[in-house]
Amino acid sequence: MLPKILVIVGPTASGKTALTLKIAEAVPSEIVSADSRQIYKYLTIGTAKPTLHELQQVPHHFIDRLEPDQSFNAGDFQQQGRIVIDKIFGHHKLPIVAGGTGLYVRAVVDGFFEQPEISGSVRKKLEDRFVTEGKEVLFEELCSVDPESAEGMDATKFRRVIRALEVFYETGTPISQFHRQHNVQQRYDAKFYGLLWERSMLYDRINRRVDRMIDEGFIEEVAVIQGMGFDDRYQSLQTVGYKEAFAFLRNEISKDRMIELMKQNTRRFAKRQMTWFRKEPRISWLSVTHERQIEEFAGIIRWENF
Repeated sequence: MLPKILVIVGPTASGKTALTLKIAEAVPSEIVSADSRQIYKYLTIGTAKPTLHELQQVPHHFIDRLEPDQSFNAGDFQQQGRIVIDKIFGHHKLPIVAGGTGLYVRAVVDGFFEQPEISGSVRKKLEDRFVTEGKEVLFEELCSVDPESAEGMDATKFRRVIRALEVFYETGTPISQFHRQHNVQQRYDAKFYGLLWERSMLYDRINRRVDRMIDEGFIEEVAVIQGMGFDDRYQSLQTVGYKEAFAFLRNEISKDRMIELMKQNTRRFAKRQMTWFRKEPRISWLSVTHERQIEEFAGIIRWENF
């Protein structure tokens, strides 16, 4: 019998933290954060990290582990996340993988294909072309050589575009084919649950969250990060909210425009998250209409699984 893990997913501002904490009140658990930005130190308000009180309630993993200039990807999360999950089993507790980064969830649950070695010359050529020709040209090229990968990819995530092109030009094989050939070796009995809000309600929650972030000192947080020598040149800070705040601090946009863009781009980000999660057939969707239902859903999940 495979060991059981719980997977809680959903778009930003959907209530994942509240749900996992409610479950952990009744089931001895530890939470594995599948969020590609909460792993970075100093990015607190802008990534809606659990509060200090919440972190003290239940052990959390992959929160505040890295400096903003350190790299971390889904392959790293797969390797390190599985080590952490095995340790949680050793504590006789339930691992709860929770977050909005779908690629991280897939990596730790199903595994990730072993990417072929990429020569430095191929990588440098593509990075030079990114500077001279722009991301739009490279994305169009990816659409031509690997339309399957391009279809599910955010064109603004140039590192992913470059990575897919690297694999194609190094091996002659599209990265999507490597993914298809990857044999998933089931390691866990994973139970997936997702939080689903009606779109207008989710967007309202996102707008209110952005307002709350500003009130809680988000601009000041970003100014401190900038004062430490970090800015949106680093991948960790090429993130919705932080990008707009850095633009404001550089006097490129007004505060009102910054807030408007933060809300707009966060809504778009949530839409992309849902597009990813809707392709995952294992998710049991929990339709949410009000905050109080979170506690009810925690009870349902406990009743169904424990």
